[in-house]
Amino acid sequence: MDLFNGAEFKINDLRLQGLSLSGIRTAISLPEYHLSFDVAQGFPYLLNLHHFFISHGHLDHAAGIPYIISQKAMNSQPAPKFYMPSSLVEPMTSMMKIWEKVEGHEYKYEFLPVTTASRIHLNSSHFIKPFRTLHRIDSFGYTLYQITKKLRNDLQGASREEILSLKNKGEEVNSLDEKPLVSFTGDTQIEFLDLAPEVKKSKVLIVECTYLDERRSVEQARKWGHIHWQELKPRIKEIESEKIVLIHLSSRYPTKEAIAFLNKELSREEKERVVLFPGR
Repeated sequence: MDLFNGAEFKINDLRLQGLSLSGIRTAISLPEYHLSFDVAQGFPYLLNLHHFFISHGHLDHAAGIPYIISQKAMNSQPAPKFYMPSSLVEPMTSMMKIWEKVEGHEYKYEFLPVTTASRIHLNSSHFIKPFRTLHRIDSFGYTLYQITKKLRNDLQGASREEILSLKNKGEEVNSLDEKPLVSFTGDTQIEFLDLAPEVKKSKVLIVECTYLDERRSVEQARKWGHIHWQELKPRIKEIESEKIVLIHLSSRYPTKEAIAFLNKELSREEKERVVLFPGR
């Protein structure tokens, strides 16, 4: 596969496609859900998706917005929807107006502001909920939830006849269960775990980890709004996720070197849970 068409990464029945390298490009898509977290420079694997969740406005995460819009228009696709921090909506709209002036063409798109109270429904059984992150500029992470129906707790053990009787009376016998499937942090400091503790229950947590060793200190990482491995390592045990996917690694760490480092740092059990997403 062409690297710039995105590396594929499978976790059980979940397929991730994308790339993430600090300061260069970050766009992680879930093709089966027709969405992407961030858009990098607008690579081919993003162009047929419907929903784009932008964590913040830095170019390595958001530069592809105008290109995706133009490609959607050229291929007569529906106007794309970009969900983003409210502070990003006005400047991105202004930039698109400039592009329209340069190209002599008016584009259709939606820039939709998000808050921690937002619930963006993708379909009848899945929605996205934003959560606060801490970066140098306004930023959000996003969690994909799955909605399932289950029999009410008080009806567990009830006979079929009892349940049918209640249904015939118009009573709702099911309750809705909302499970966090995938969370994506974008760029953030480690305190996102305290601001949004529910994220720790996601089946898969995609979390930035920009620096690994002493070549950059924890203080330097925090200055630029990033996570250092030495901050994440002691908090892995409190994260309940089946898989913790590290993204946004600094380009100073070759992939083989990074994997060797993590293999030394992780216990046998942790090695089953912590994985490094391909970034190059």
